[in-house]
Amino acid sequence: MRRHRHENHNQDSGDINLTPMLDIIFIMLIFFIVTTSFVKEAGIEIHRPSARTAERQERGNIIVAIRANGEIWIDKRPVDIRAVRAVIARLRAENPLGTVVIAADRDAKVDILTRVMDQIRLAGVSDMAIAATAEPR
Repeated sequence: MRRHRHENHNQDSGDINLTPMLDIIFIMLIFFIVTTSFVKEAGIEIHRPSARTAERQERGNIIVAIRANGEIWIDKRPVDIRAVRAVIARLRAENPLGTVVIAADRDAKVDILTRVMDQIRLAGVSDMAIAATAEPR
């Protein structure tokens, strides 16, 4: 009679299971994507007026830019004054916690600034700010 020796070939080879680590990385990635607020730029360069009482505002997600010649830019596109209300209402619906920041050029007319502010208020936004460069005190 012959005896067969059974050898144990199922020894641990020292491999590391990376699945739990990849799960944690993907969960962290999703967390950072969800909690990040993206800043939208107006799309043009504005020479802001300076003010001694200017404060840094962390949440300024909807930026309305007014050029010196009266052009209005929102979300890197020129916008007619009659369309400001609809565009702001749409952007506010996408980001209800974001505030509206008006970046008016220092040479822009007060009339156009007032009309833009009126359209923003008609869109249902009451918390808005006017961008300024901080002066040294």
